[in-house]
Amino acid sequence: MSDLLLRPVGTVSSPVARPEDAVRQGDEGAPDCWIVLDAAVVDAAAQIAAGDRMIVLTWLHAADRSVLQVHPRDDPGRPLCGVFSTRAQHRPNPIGLHTVEVLGLDGARLHVRGLEAIDGTPVLDLKPVLGPVEGR
Repeated sequence: MSDLLLRPVGTVSSPVARPEDAVRQGDEGAPDCWIVLDAAVVDAAAQIAAGDRMIVLTWLHAADRSVLQVHPRDDPGRPLCGVFSTRAQHRPNPIGLHTVEVLGLDGARLHVRGLEAIDGTPVLDLKPVLGPVEGR
């Protein structure tokens, strides 16, 4: 396989600086934070509005890419599982998947709720959460 080249479209601006201080999932108490878009892609955020639900793809830059098995939720009482059957941050390609609610926009910044990524995390892409088929 060939290598892939990904270009971040922005970064996370969060009060959480260290992975060990982040909640495991956004719905477990992640603080409101910002996605700061690169100036070159600001036009791609046209029509995003407060109240929208978005899927945010991130590059979990602090993850250990050599990890192939983990105890789910770091609980040694649970059996080892392959990382592909978990949401563990440590994995061969540490792509984060987050469902967030847009609280507001301020120029190139999206204020969001439910993003458990740490400060400085590269944002790879944003996609809308799809509603029912009839409304698409």
